[in-house]
Amino acid sequence: MSSAGGTRPRVGTRYGVVEGRLEEGGIRVFRGIPYAAPPVGALRFAAPRPPAAWDGVRDAGDFGPTAPKVPYPGRYAALLPDPEIPGDDCLNLNVWTPDPSPGAALPVMVWIHGGALTRGSSAVPVYDGSAFARDGVVLVSVNYRLGVLGYGVFPDAPANRGLLDQITALAWVRDNIEAFGGDPGRVTVFGESAGAISVGALLAAPRAAGLFARAVMQSGPPEVLPHERARPVVRRMASLLKVPATAKAFTAAALPDLLAAQAAVLRRSGPVGGPAFGLVADPDSLPGDPAAAAAARAVPLLLGWTAEEHRLWLAPTGAMRLLDRMGPLAVELARVRSGKDRAAVRALRAALPGAGPADLAGHLLTDRLLRDPLRRLAAARRAAPTHLYEFRWPSGVPGLGACHALELGFVFDTLHKPESAWLAGPDAPQALADEMHAAWVRFAVAGDPGWAPWDGNGPPKVFGGPQREERDARRAVGFTP
Repeated sequence: MSSAGGTRPRVGTRYGVVEGRLEEGGIRVFRGIPYAAPPVGALRFAAPRPPAAWDGVRDAGDFGPTAPKVPYPGRYAALLPDPEIPGDDCLNLNVWTPDPSPGAALPVMVWIHGGALTRGSSAVPVYDGSAFARDGVVLVSVNYRLGVLGYGVFPDAPANRGLLDQITALAWVRDNIEAFGGDPGRVTVFGESAGAISVGALLAAPRAAGLFARAVMQSGPPEVLPHERARPVVRRMASLLKVPATAKAFTAAALPDLLAAQAAVLRRSGPVGGPAFGLVADPDSLPGDPAAAAAARAVPLLLGWTAEEHRLWLAPTGAMRLLDRMGPLAVELARVRSGKDRAAVRALRAALPGAGPADLAGHLLTDRLLRDPLRRLAAARRAAPTHLYEFRWPSGVPGLGACHALELGFVFDTLHKPESAWLAGPDAPQALADEMHAAWVRFAVAGDPGWAPWDGNGPPKVFGGPQREERDARRAVGFTP
C-alpha cells in the first residue's frame, strides 16, 4: 500500500502503515519508523527483536527517540550538534524519497552516524537526506544502541549489539524499501568515523551478507578493539555502580545511573588510548579480522579522510597548545605510539616545514589510527574497485583546519543548515558541496564517483583544492602498505 498524494503520504510496511510528510521539492519524508522492538527491560542487552505490528496509521512526521547517551563536553557541544529525543523506542530509522512508488526502483543509501559509538543520532540536522532524495536517491538514516548498551562486553549478553541493530535495520530496508520507491538490490551503506568503522564491520559480518551492494567509509577504518581494552570499561562501571559486571546486574540498574557511570569512566578515554567502547571479535556477529574480510569482499568501496583529522581531536581542548609547548618530546612520543621510524618523522618534517610539534604529532597519530589502515585496505583489494579521496578545505572556525567530520555538510549538501556552520564556520563554499555530494550520488547510482579507482600508487582524489603550501606538501610523504 502506497499513497503519494497530499501532504501526508502513506506507505505500508510489513508492520503497519506509516504516514509521513510532503516537504519542499516534492520530497516525502518518513521519520521515526521502528525497525526493532524498544531495547528496554529484559531486552536492554539482548539482540534486537522485531517490532510489534500496529493497527491503523502510525504518524511518521517527527524523529523518533534517540539512543540513550551523555552529552558531548562543552567545547565539543559547540561544534557537534547532537539532539536528544527522549523515549524508549530508539531503534528507529528515517526515509527520504522522491517517489514512494513500489515500481520506482531507485538507488538507496543507508547512513550510519558517527560519534565514537557513544554519541550521535540520525536526528542531527546536518544529516538531512533531502538533497539525496532531490537527486534521485532514497536516503535512509538509522539509530542504533550506543555506549555500554550497544558495545559493553558482558559474559551473559551477545557482543556488538549496536552492530546487530545496524544489521537489523539493513534487513528492514531489504524487506520494506521497495514500498518507498527504493531498489533493495542497489543499497549503498555509508558512514563516518565510528559509522565508517561500523561499515567496515558490516563488510565482515556474515549476517550482513547480501544486504548492500556498495559501501563508503569516511574517516574510519575496519577494526576490532582488543578484548583487554574493551572489558575494563564495564568493570570500572561496575565498580562505580557497586554491582557485578554482568548484563543481568546492569539491567537492574537505573538508566541515569548507567549513563553517569559511563561518563565518569570515559573521561579517561581519548582517540589514542584509555578505556573505550568498540567492536570486538565475536564468533557469532564479527568473526575474524574485519580488515581482511573487507579487502576480500567484491563490493565497490569509496574510502577517504580529511587532511587534518587530528585538529578536531586536539584543538578544542587546548591540546594543540600543550603539544606545541612540549616541543620535540611530543613528536617523539607520537612517533613511538604510531610505530613509525625516525626516517618517517624526518620525511614528515621535510614535507611540512611550517608545521609545529602538535601538527607533526597529530599527523603521525592520524596515520596510525586512520590513513594507513585505509590505504592498506585499498592496496589489498582485488575483487572490486576502490576509490580514494582526501578532503582539504579548511574550516572557517579558527584552529580547526580540514578537521575530522568537516566534510559531512558537503556530502549531505546541508551547508544551508545553521548547524553546519558550527563546524565549518560562515561562508562555506557551496560549489564544493555540489561537487562532493554529486560524487556520492554517482557512486550510489553506478559505483563510480567520477574518478579512477586507486591502483596502489599516486595521491587520492582531492576535494577542496590546494591550500597552504605545507598542507600540499603533505601528499609528498611516501606510504608503504
